Amino acid sequence: MTEHPATVRIRGIYTTALTQLLIDDGFEVVQASDPICERFEESFEAAPADVTIWTTRDRQGLEVSGDPDAVETIVSLLEAVAIDTFHWSDAVPRGSVFDAEVLDADGGSGAVVDLGDGRRGYLQYDAVDGYVDAGNRYRVQVDEPIPPWDDDRPLVRPTLAVGGGLCRLSRDRTGVSAALSGERAEELVGMTDLLSVDRPDGWGLRWQRPAADADLEAMTTALEDAAERAEGLEEALADAPGGIDEPADPGERATPKRTAWLWFGRESRFELDALRRDVEATMAGHHRTKAADRAASAAVDFAEAVAESPGGESDDFPFETVARQFGPTDGDRLEIDHGKPDGTLISLGYGDVTEFDSDGSLTLERSMGGGGTYDALGTPKESGDVAVTKFREGRWWYPTTYKGSDGGSKGTYVNVCTPVELFPDTVRYVDLYIDVIRTPDGTVETVDADELEAAVADGHVSAELADKARSVADAVERALS
Repeated sequence: MTEHPATVRIRGIYTTALTQLLIDDGFEVVQASDPICERFEESFEAAPADVTIWTTRDRQGLEVSGDPDAVETIVSLLEAVAIDTFHWSDAVPRGSVFDAEVLDADGGSGAVVDLGDGRRGYLQYDAVDGYVDAGNRYRVQVDEPIPPWDDDRPLVRPTLAVGGGLCRLSRDRTGVSAALSGERAEELVGMTDLLSVDRPDGWGLRWQRPAADADLEAMTTALEDAAERAEGLEEALADAPGGIDEPADPGERATPKRTAWLWFGRESRFELDALRRDVEATMAGHHRTKAADRAASAAVDFAEAVAESPGGESDDFPFETVARQFGPTDGDRLEIDHGKPDGTLISLGYGDVTEFDSDGSLTLERSMGGGGTYDALGTPKESGDVAVTKFREGRWWYPTTYKGSDGGSKGTYVNVCTPVELFPDTVRYVDLYIDVIRTPDGTVETVDADELEAAVADGHVSAELADKARSVADAVERALS
C-alpha cells in the first residue's frame, strides 16, 4: 500500500465504500461523520482536507475537488471501480476565480454571466450589492460547480474565499465567527486568540462545524493552510488585469483547485456494494437503490439497521421489491435519460409503461411527431407513429421498434449502452455509440462503429469498454439475423 500525503473529506451515499477504498490505498480520511467513525471503529482526525468528495445532488456520481495532483490520483483510483465508471474534468472548477460580465439579467433570481471562452455562470441577485444589469462586470468565484450532465450553470459569487473544511477565510467578512451556536461557538472564537498564526489582513475568519471536534493543533494547521491559500490567491490575482479587486474582460484569473466528476453506472454501484460489505452489513443493490430515490435511501438504512446481514454475499438486486415500493411499474411515466461518454445528458422524452415484469423488464411507449426520418433506418417519421422500447434492468442494450399508425413496423433500432438502470421516474444509461438496426425489409446492420472509435481516440471511452460494446453489438446482430 502506498501512503499518500493528501487528506480527504467524504460526504454522501457512497461515503462508507469510498472511505474503505481510499484507506486501503493509503489516503488519510479526515472530518469523518459519526456513523463512519462507528463503522470503522476508529477515530478520524479533524484536520484540514486537501480534497473533498461529494455525492452529486442527483446521487448518480461524485464531485472531487481540491489539490490538483491529489484529485488526479483519486480520480485514477475511482475510475477503476468498474467498467461503467466515467470521469470528466471541469473547465469551471470549484474555487476558481473569473472576471464575469452579465449577459442576461431579465427576471428570475439571478443573472447569466459570461466567464470567457464560452463558459457561463449564474450570479444570484442577492449576492450582489446594488442593481444588476446587462453589461455589469464582477470579479467572481465559483461557489458550486455543476456536473456536465446537468443543465444548470455553475453558481458564482462576487467575493473571494478559501477553506478546507475546518475554517473559511473570505473577503466579504470581518472578524472571527463560527457556524455554530451557544458555548461551543464562543469557545472557538475565543480559542482563535490562542493560535500561533494570525488571520490575514482583509479576510474574515469563520470556523465551520467540523472545527467543534478539533484541538488547538488542528485549528492552527487549518488556519495556516487557509492563510497560505489566501496568500496564493492574492498573488495569482495581483498580476491579473485590474489587480486583485477590479474586474476586466471576461476570463479565468485563478484556478487554485481542480474539480472532476465521476458518473457511476450499474456495475460500478455493485462494486461499491462489495467494498461497503467489507465494513458493514450491506443489502444487495444498496447503492443502486439509494441512487434511485431519497425515500428509498432512507428505507435502505432502516432495512440494514434491523437486519444482521441483509443480502449477505449475494449480488442479486431485489428489483421486484424496490420497484413495488418506489416504482417504476405499470402505468408510470418515465423519462429516458440518454447519457453520453463526453458527460452530456440528452432526454429522449417521456413514455408510458405499458408492460411490467418483476424480473426487471418493462415496455415503454412514446408517441412520435412527424418530420424527418428515423436515425440510420431511413424510414419517414409521421404523426401517429409510436416508439415501443423494451428495457431490462442490467442489460447492455435495448431495442426500440417504430410503428406506424397502421401498426406496421418501420424498423428496429437497438441501442448498445452501459447496463440499464430503471429508476422510479427515469431510465438511465450511457450510450456507447455503436448500435444495431433491422430495417423493415429484414436487413440487419451494425451502425456508428466509427463514432465509438472516435470516442476511444478522444479518451471518452476506455479500450476495455469499447471491446465490450463491440461484443454486445456482435451478439445482438447475430440474434437479429
